[in-house]
Amino acid sequence: MKIKLFFILLCFFALNAQAQEYIFGKIVGEQNLQISDVAVINIRTDERVFSNKDGHFMISGRTGDILRFVKVGFDRLDHKVNPENTKSSLNINMTRSATLIEEVEIKKGLTGDLKSDANSLNESKKVAKLKKDIALYISQKSDPRILAARPGEFVQPKGQGFSIGKVKNKWDDLDMTNYIVSALGTQYFTDLQIEQPFIHHFVNYVLQGGFERKNILKYGYMTDGDLMRFQRAVLMRIMSYKVPQAQNK
Repeated sequence: MKIKLFFILLCFFALNAQAQEYIFGKIVGEQNLQISDVAVINIRTDERVFSNKDGHFMISGRTGDILRFVKVGFDRLDHKVNPENTKSSLNINMTRSATLIEEVEIKKGLTGDLKSDANSLNESKKVAKLKKDIALYISQKSDPRILAARPGEFVQPKGQGFSIGKVKNKWDDLDMTNYIVSALGTQYFTDLQIEQPFIHHFVNYVLQGGFERKNILKYGYMTDGDLMRFQRAVLMRIMSYKVPQAQNK
């Protein structure tokens, strides 16, 4: 009887040890505002999820796991799961990345000294005369004999013109790939365990998976919303991505 009871208890503890644990949490930023579309990565299992519009997320894990939080415009954050995190909600506070402000040229203002202000504001007489001479030259009509054809020269007859065809896109896929890598930064792909030599190959792989980019290529412009769409596409395609064999040797 004791052996049977011991066996039952042993099975119970084994099942309990193998039970899947989940970590729940909420991600906020400045002024306690929730942050959506944050990539949450369990470094041990390589599982990835995104926070919802309210900043909430759920991911499988256990005590000792490292959770990594990644989003464009915010500093990357790593958190080690402790026993308390598996029992209650985890609160994560992300900080916006520092942005360098472009240098602003400060022009000299008026001082009140008429002589000094006149020298700084008025252009020189030579420059004024040159501008006047150029304007006078441009306003004069050309002599028709200058543009007339010389004896024996072929002259293109005037007509209604012709169509040059459809205007090309401002970007191609290579331009778009370069912009994505520049905007997200190589660290974003490193966090996704994409080695640097394969970043462009991986971005192209995601784009070829049906990512809508017609207007992006047409106008040569990518919005923050487009970058978020790309990040969601990354999470859908990364599990099926394989490093090119020729480059992997």
